Amino acid sequence: MEITEVRVFPVANEERLKAYATITVDNVFLIRDLRVINGNSGLFVAMPSRKMKDGRSGHRPSLNSETRQMIEKKVIAEYERELANPTKKGDAEQGPPA
Repeated sequence: MEITEVRVFPVANEERLKAYATITVDNVFLIRDLRVINGNSGLFVAMPSRKMKDGRSGHRPSLNSETRQMIEKKVIAEYERELANPTKKGDAEQGPPA
């Protein structure tokens, strides 16, 4: 498995949520709505999830530690690159595309 594209959408005026991200795996599988979070121990990537009818979070992907670390490393590196060199003025406030 290879992450072939990472797109990051920084979020302005949020204390913990720093960005949304979209990754493409092997040029064919798109994963949207990853979140870059500023946690107690630094930045981490939260996987997409949705609220279920009973209020619990659902759709949690089961990833092994190695895969989770690979995704986190690539997304955070792209987030830091985007902060250093924003692609377009105003993208930070728009969020991820629908």
